[in-house]
Amino acid sequence: MKRFIPFLVLIVVLILSFVFPSIEISQVTGTHFDSGDIAWMLISVALVLIMTPGLAFFYGGMVNKKNVISTMLQSLISMVIITVMWVVFGFSLAFGKSIGGFIGNPSTYFMMKGMLGSAVWPGATTIPLVLFAMYQLKFAIITPALFTGAFAERIRFNSYLIFLILFSIFIYSPLAHCTWHPNGYLAKMGVLDFAGGTVVHMSAGWAALASALYLKRRHEANHAPARITYVIIGTGLLWFGWFGFNAGSALSASPLAATALATTTTAASAAGLAWVFFDMMRGRKPSAMGTCIGAVVGLVAITPAAGYVSIPHSLAIGIISAVVSNLVVELRTRTSIDDTLDVFPCHGVGGMVGMLLTGVFAHHNVNPLVNADGKSGNGLVFGDTHLFIVQLTALVMVSVFAFFGSLLLLKITDMISPLRVSMEDETVGLDISQHGEKL
Repeated sequence: MKRFIPFLVLIVVLILSFVFPSIEISQVTGTHFDSGDIAWMLISVALVLIMTPGLAFFYGGMVNKKNVISTMLQSLISMVIITVMWVVFGFSLAFGKSIGGFIGNPSTYFMMKGMLGSAVWPGATTIPLVLFAMYQLKFAIITPALFTGAFAERIRFNSYLIFLILFSIFIYSPLAHCTWHPNGYLAKMGVLDFAGGTVVHMSAGWAALASALYLKRRHEANHAPARITYVIIGTGLLWFGWFGFNAGSALSASPLAATALATTTTAASAAGLAWVFFDMMRGRKPSAMGTCIGAVVGLVAITPAAGYVSIPHSLAIGIISAVVSNLVVELRTRTSIDDTLDVFPCHGVGGMVGMLLTGVFAHHNVNPLVNADGKSGNGLVFGDTHLFIVQLTALVMVSVFAFFGSLLLLKITDMISPLRVSMEDETVGLDISQHGEKL
């Protein structure tokens, strides 16, 4: 009976598409769409989308050859599942009418109603609401794909799908609402997260750590990467797409977008260099893997700060984040935690470092939203403490919520469908045991 349930759910979605065609026209006075902004955001949507296939290559190249397809599919399947959920109710949960500042009313944009005509999102009044919704969709897609690297090579695919859905509803959507909705709890606190260091990378990082702890270690000792060339390709795609991730978060073709683009590529370059040089200082050979991982850590760390800090300070963010994540990776290897692809040390820790350093380096000359009330102050390095304390407080709150919430969802998923594959399936490889395919 269980095998019929997913398709029956899809039949319900099919019926909903007939019942709720969402053809009403919304007329909002005072809106002036800008063709340049629309063009840039259309490009940004495509750029962020390509990050998920990029992540698939990045992760797929790191796992054992017999698990490449399974690992890559875990990223790609997020694109199709989250998109359907987002259209039906996901966007409403994240950006619908606020319920207590913690979650959106699922009926607000149910089945994308109100998307036609001149409807806009506050703060993005030069682009159609539907474009904003599709842009935010790409963030919702890649977030659960990020934590798949923590339990690669040992999770049942069907169970992963359940956890992916639960995480999107109960972890990602509340965090997106709290942080990016004007009435969100963290937004009202004054938390700054330009493009997702908190919402995306911290949530995925803590979910990764919870998953690694819950699923325990792999049985096999052979953890040789399948294709380092895949990792290099994946890094290039991620870096390319990250310009849409960060510069696109300006929500306009503006000087702020240009600044975010500059800080993004600067931090990534500095972090890649720092990772390699730090390895060499400790007697290791400069490696392609290290360069790629370092660059991605820099991209992660600059994400919350990209539109709030200066270009020189993005160098500092890249270097600091690379060294810290490198040390945490080393620390993790000395424990029994089997975070397969070091998602927590790289994405989780990178996101936390970036969030804190936003509170250190942010300045209102870069973005007027910093110290917009004239009371919050600039970053810590400029002599103000308020913003840093706000960022630190939010970091603790989000960490507790994302980690323990993910543990609970893992337990619920395990009760519905066992998470861990059998030892025989793990030995054969997930490509064959889960999908009947091989590289």
